[in-house]
Amino acid sequence: MKTNELFERLNAHKDKSLLFEYKPNEFVKANYHITEVKHIKIDSVDCGAGTDAWNETIIQLYESPLEIGKRDFMTVYKALSILNKVGKMKPYDLDAEVKIEYSNKTFHTAQMFINDFEIRDNNLIIKLGVEKTDCKAKTVCGVVEKVKEVFVSDEPCCSPDGNCC
Repeated sequence: MKTNELFERLNAHKDKSLLFEYKPNEFVKANYHITEVKHIKIDSVDCGAGTDAWNETIIQLYESPLEIGKRDFMTVYKALSILNKVGKMKPYDLDAEVKIEYSNKTFHTAQMFINDFEIRDNNLIIKLGVEKTDCKAKTVCGVVEKVKEVFVSDEPCCSPDGNCC
């Protein structure tokens, strides 16, 4: 999701609580804070000597140990006021991919993509996902993705004499 799309979603649901689902049915606890917003410029070279550049917006969440047991989640309105204040200090690249950075005692630190969102009751739930790394230069590096050949026959796979595939 692009930064501008996140702001559009947040602005459309200011009256809701803001929840983050980092794994299926696993949510950042209500004691979270937005502790940092990073405006990142990536300038890269891949293993095939290809160059690339892009920007990312990374919003870091932190569960405060001083507020364990807190039950009320941050409102979208409050999150927007924090993010808008950041934008006045350091402008956003609204076309940049936005990621959420988070960890807890049982989940490693990760920068997660926003894969989807859901409105449930009075909550805006942001659904996060970790993407696997991949080679951008597969052709240059000789990385071939294996395709499994399947033989299709009109004959049954198993025969009465126990001859099974």
